[in-house]
Amino acid sequence: MNALLRYKPLKQIYLFFFIGLLFVACGRNKKADVSNIPVNITVWRFDHDFDEMRTKPMAAQSVLLEKRYGIFYRDFVEHILKAGSTNDTAYFATLRKIFATKDYLSVKHEVDSVYPNLNKQNQELTDAFRRIKYYFPQKHIPQVYAYFSGFQAQTSIGDKYFAIGLDQFLGANSKFYPALVEEFPHYISRRFTPQNIVPRVVEGFVREDMFPEKDEDRTLLSKMIYNGKVMYMMDSTLPDVPDSVKIGYTPAQLQWCQDFKPQIWAYILDENLLYESDMLKIQKYINEAPFTPGLGEHNQSAPKIAVYTGWQIVKQYMDKNPQITLAQLMADNDAQKILNESKYRPK
Repeated sequence: MNALLRYKPLKQIYLFFFIGLLFVACGRNKKADVSNIPVNITVWRFDHDFDEMRTKPMAAQSVLLEKRYGIFYRDFVEHILKAGSTNDTAYFATLRKIFATKDYLSVKHEVDSVYPNLNKQNQELTDAFRRIKYYFPQKHIPQVYAYFSGFQAQTSIGDKYFAIGLDQFLGANSKFYPALVEEFPHYISRRFTPQNIVPRVVEGFVREDMFPEKDEDRTLLSKMIYNGKVMYMMDSTLPDVPDSVKIGYTPAQLQWCQDFKPQIWAYILDENLLYESDMLKIQKYINEAPFTPGLGEHNQSAPKIAVYTGWQIVKQYMDKNPQITLAQLMADNDAQKILNESKYRPK
């Protein structure tokens, strides 16, 4: 009888423990209320301020731009435009040539037409960076600038700033992209849409500022888990963004991955790719592409299957370990442990 009495409380403790884990898991899936976090993003229109150098005295305007935008102005002139050093006003001659071209005016007109304001992006970026601050309270939030790069970069990151190249978010059917098909094939330029601005900013900030990939992460497994963690963090900070947009798939590609999840995993194992470190052999499973060679029929397979699979492994790992926080996940570089504890066996 005494043994029975001792057993009952123990059973209840375990019951409460599992209920507690259930509540933690439910809390993770529930969208956190971040409305009171003191972060407000307003994207500064550098593209507008820079254009005033075309119509106002250039020397005076350059002083204003350097004061307002700091190191970004120098980075823009020297590294994006490659117009020369800002320490020497000789670069003004290059700027005058740029301003005088029809191409510059055409791009400016298109950017202003698509983005008369950035109110929607300001709101969405504010929510995303509030969520970053929610999970990482000590993280400095960058100033965000908008510019156009002459189709060189979607985003740029520097000292305390993150910049958005609006000319590469003009919409999949923009008149400019067919002429740039060699640099940006359609499977890439189809994502040059306003919908992609916020996901690409968050992804770039996570990858380049918060958690850069380590040089020693050479195996496909380590790259899978690294990319899976990035995608999981995007899940947490962009809860309303479709999965297809986060990873850069078409809806059909995402569906293909979901339909063939077991076959993808079997392929990776059968081809002994998990611990392969030869980049020439594994890059086609990580990098951008129209499809994955060797998988699927009629080129219908999705690209970046290692990124997708790493994402699923990390999600399953976190589902099985609800006590682990997002910060703890992102700090954990043990890819093998995450795989083992995920017990990933898609069916």
